[in-house]
Amino acid sequence: MKHLFQKGGNPDNPTLLLLHGTGGTEQDLLPLARIIDDSANVLSVRGNVLENGMPRFFRRLAEGVFDEKDLVERTAELNKFLDEAAEQYEFNRKRIIAVGYSNGANIAASLLFHHEDSLLGASLHHPMVPRRGIVLPDLSNRHVFIAAGLNDPLCSPEESEELNTMLVQAGADVTLHWENRGHQLSGAEVDAARVWYGALYK
Repeated sequence: MKHLFQKGGNPDNPTLLLLHGTGGTEQDLLPLARIIDDSANVLSVRGNVLENGMPRFFRRLAEGVFDEKDLVERTAELNKFLDEAAEQYEFNRKRIIAVGYSNGANIAASLLFHHEDSLLGASLHHPMVPRRGIVLPDLSNRHVFIAAGLNDPLCSPEESEELNTMLVQAGADVTLHWENRGHQLSGAEVDAARVWYGALYK
């Protein structure tokens, strides 16, 4: 997978896995990573799927309707890539925190849904529920931050609440942060993610 890796100054800190939104690249979330933890390793990945020329992490059938078969396959592909990247760049595979926005947040949530040991935690910005009707793995000792917009036209508050409930029922410790905004990333939610992360991992 196309990506970039930046070695951090503190090897004890987790590695931040950056996952962009639709149409983004591996460069997009680098400023966010520096705000959250400027001494962590950064592994930023570009999605392998193109939709009208725009990179994504998995296909969709329509707005808000995921191609579940492709989602499962692409999630497994990303999980395998993380194994390989940890070996190549010599970082701790068990200490990866995903930081995802929109489509990137969805694939990060899918990692939690499908691969129990894929992530130590995740900061999910405007995610949707990746799949319904499946049994989630045991997510005890996993910490998840969800940033949601009360006026998000792509991801309703009910969807954010549903994802929160599913993760909590699987044992995860979830912080659900609301902004009176739409689908865009806001400075306030990034700052809240920084505080969340700092209390747990620094």
